[in-house]
Amino acid sequence: MKKSATAAFATVTLAAAMAVGTMVPATAAVTETTPIEKIQGTGAASGMVGQQVSVRAVVTGAYAEGGIRGFYIQSAGSGSEISPEGSSGIFVYSPSGVGKVAVGDHVEVTGTVGEYFRLTQVSASASGIEVLSEPADAVKPLAIDIPSSDADRERFESMLIDPQGQWTVADNYSLNQFGEMTLAEGTSEILPGERTLRQATDAFAPGSAQAQALEAENERRAVVLDDGATLNFLGARANKSVPLPYLSAGHRVSVGAQATFTSPVIMDYRYDLWRMQPQGQVIGAEDADIPASFAQAPAEAPAEVGGNVTVGSFNVLNYFTTTGDQLSGCTYYTDREGQPVTVRGGCDARGAANGQSLERQQAKIVSALNKFDADVVVLEEIENSARFGLERDEALATLVHALNRAAGKQQWKFVPSPAAVPEDEDVIRTAMIYKNNAVKPIDESVILDDAAFDNARDPLAQAFQRVGGNVQSRFLILANHFKSKGSDPKDGSDNADKGDGAGAWNAARVEQAEALVDFAEGLKKERNTNKVLLAGDFNAYSAEEPIQVLAEAGYVDLGAGADTRSYLFGGRTGSLDHILGSREVAQQVTGETIWNINATESVAYEYSRYNYNVAQLFSPDQFRSSDHDPVLVGLQLDK
Repeated sequence: MKKSATAAFATVTLAAAMAVGTMVPATAAVTETTPIEKIQGTGAASGMVGQQVSVRAVVTGAYAEGGIRGFYIQSAGSGSEISPEGSSGIFVYSPSGVGKVAVGDHVEVTGTVGEYFRLTQVSASASGIEVLSEPADAVKPLAIDIPSSDADRERFESMLIDPQGQWTVADNYSLNQFGEMTLAEGTSEILPGERTLRQATDAFAPGSAQAQALEAENERRAVVLDDGATLNFLGARANKSVPLPYLSAGHRVSVGAQATFTSPVIMDYRYDLWRMQPQGQVIGAEDADIPASFAQAPAEAPAEVGGNVTVGSFNVLNYFTTTGDQLSGCTYYTDREGQPVTVRGGCDARGAANGQSLERQQAKIVSALNKFDADVVVLEEIENSARFGLERDEALATLVHALNRAAGKQQWKFVPSPAAVPEDEDVIRTAMIYKNNAVKPIDESVILDDAAFDNARDPLAQAFQRVGGNVQSRFLILANHFKSKGSDPKDGSDNADKGDGAGAWNAARVEQAEALVDFAEGLKKERNTNKVLLAGDFNAYSAEEPIQVLAEAGYVDLGAGADTRSYLFGGRTGSLDHILGSREVAQQVTGETIWNINATESVAYEYSRYNYNVAQLFSPDQFRSSDHDPVLVGLQLDK
């Protein structure tokens, strides 16, 4: 883990047995000052570790609170260039003295040189810090394109910089916990025009040289923008009373958004990553120490896809109308006051803890689906109500009722479960809803009951025909939710994670893809159409084997050409959600898009994070209604 409110950012001294964070008293007065550049040197570590030094410099970053327990200083007047002798900046670790200084102060610091996990620093007590009255030349932020190698970055470690070039938000997941985000510098050379950090297996075969090269490039392009603190906002209750940095209900920091630096930052290294620290702790979204602005991407509706019928896929993030408080044995994730928000385990429910939490979840899903502009929507991760002794479609019917109530008209219907359903279904299922003025179902739905899906959700198939059209406008949709990449069996089997980027259970997903192809082939004749769409959460990125199985069977990935991705994991963007079409229907596609309202947004906006922080970020809108982005395809289906 990256941070905690009490994490000491200390120095390693010659007294190797001393505890981390222990102050080292000076054994003798230091009468001469030492240039910071000499302490830093040109190598990865200082050549003066353990020596007592006295330095005079200007404070460039000060953090009275927030857990950094120190401040940054830099040689007066430096910054217009990198000194050939070494970096002109250094971190001062001083828990007792951090409150004595402010940015711009001219100080003299006496302490011990050390290396703490590759960051050169001076450890000083409060008595070793003196704010000087004499003036000093101001530090100039170093305007620089940040290099990709550790050695080149080391040369301006702890210096005040003005980052040049193009920057894009690449990962915002940790904003909710550690107040940090990852920025990507420039664009990919391997995937020209790619601004985010693309999941390697979304573009290249797992384990291939191209995939490995892309991942190496991703690592070189990534730099963390921090918040000038070490708080874990999901930890101690006191931390939750500090507003999350950078975010507000009306101001998002979205993956893919352009980041523009508006003030200098400090090049920092800690927790095994290169970071850019603001000059002071960032608190909330309006703090003066925020060093960058972030473009706000419009997302009120998905891009137009044309056609006279639109089909979408939407993962509804464990939408359960059976809440935890209706069952026994449930454990919960709780808010900052200890109130249950979502089910953690111990029972079959997977969603909201109670009715109030369900209302918040449902409000977001309803807002998103009513703006989605799809005539047919495949749903994943919706409750299988039969597992709770109810009608199988109970939760689905509840959602459709809420959609129509919010729309002010009876425009949505759901595809009823077939008479025959598998006996061993999962507690979550796939489903379909549709607008009754656009399409009408043909024949009964059917569920594939195949051993390949014993560890996943069984596919659901339904034929539709455009309202006012004839058999030429008929098409077939198969809803899917393949086995996830998690829960590695680690047993050496074909399903174990091979470390090639495909994750665990790849062999199972391949079997599921093969079974799906056979299922579709049989239904083509039964439903009198060759126009087939395979839609849903396949838990496989675009270049992975399960998707290739479908491609070899003649299905075209209709989302592969979109500029956006549907999922974010580990700081990498890619598409686990797909709509694939048979050749017959692919010829009638008028457009496709991925609506970036979920995966690109901070998890802090989810209903599941309600009241986790003193800054209330929940809104009953479409943003972060799930963790997957919905996919949409337009079709021109003539008579």
